[in-house]
Amino acid sequence: MNMSAVPARVTKTNTVVSFRGIEKSYGAFQAVAALSLDIRQGELVCLLGPSGCGKTTTLRMLAGFVEPSAGEIWLDEDNVTRVPAYRRDVGIVFQNYALFPHMTVAKNVEYGLVNINMPKAARQARIAEVLRRVELQHLADRYPRALSGGQQQRVALARALALQPKVLLLDEPFSNLDAQLRVRLREELSSLIRGLDMTTLFVTHDQEEALTLADRIVVMNKGAVEQIGTPEEIYDSPQTRFVAEFIGTCSLLEGRVDEGGDFLSERGLRFPVARRPGAATAIIRPEYVRHAAEAPGAPVHRAVVETSEYMGAATRLQLRVGDARLLMDGRYAPGRRPRAGDEIDIVIDPTGVRFVTDGN
Repeated sequence: MNMSAVPARVTKTNTVVSFRGIEKSYGAFQAVAALSLDIRQGELVCLLGPSGCGKTTTLRMLAGFVEPSAGEIWLDEDNVTRVPAYRRDVGIVFQNYALFPHMTVAKNVEYGLVNINMPKAARQARIAEVLRRVELQHLADRYPRALSGGQQQRVALARALALQPKVLLLDEPFSNLDAQLRVRLREELSSLIRGLDMTTLFVTHDQEEALTLADRIVVMNKGAVEQIGTPEEIYDSPQTRFVAEFIGTCSLLEGRVDEGGDFLSERGLRFPVARRPGAATAIIRPEYVRHAAEAPGAPVHRAVVETSEYMGAATRLQLRVGDARLLMDGRYAPGRRPRAGDEIDIVIDPTGVRFVTDGN
């Protein structure tokens, strides 16, 4: 697939999917709690969270496989809350692709078109079109067993797209692929979806997938929504402790901001911040902890390197500053990487410090 012209993220206006106070309970267990969300035309929204957080249940309620305990689901101007799955205008790519092993690629794609009684000539034209879009036209006569994992995924995607749905649902479609193939295919999928202006709801527990693919991310935890925002908002401005810890890597320091504008952690680390006085938890991403030489004039802290983890492009240091601990990412020339036990002078960039006040 051509990756040279991936459309930029664009803010959409007209709503295609609307969850209105959706809930799902199984006896005393609440799988999804009061979820409200609008998804706009052409928008790729990712439901992100750990296993059991309610993201797949939410997707299956939109698909019509699970009936909500409360709330409504709307597609365009239609309330589809009680509409059966086969009458909803959605396409689904499952985690295991669910291809028919006894059917060729072309027959797998054709299956849904036969069910809607599309004339044969129109079916053949549609099959050719979608296989061309996913670059599998040369494999139309192959069976799934003769395809790679990435090719099977694209067949499943072509089958969903053949019905020209209003909404595409993707349930962890990369989870069965190896790391390198997963990266390549998510780039291809993004290019395809954006080229089609396809409204998409994507489920994953992989934060990297969510950050790279989504226009907006819905972070879920224990059935509830923790935060909804763009990838930049979710990473740079987490609203809860859970979001801060689940997305990326960070150091969390309990403490308070004094009247002089300094944050003083419970373990004695002090640095200036731009925040009103009061108790808070400071969130510091590793990229905002730097060597003192990089920020002349900033308050300097002497740190002891506890661990030094080489990660290729950067080295992750775990530092002890007095009784406090911080993570730091640095780039070093060969042979210059700090080792455990070394002492270095660091600064904390106050522009990158965020705060949460919740106990989650």
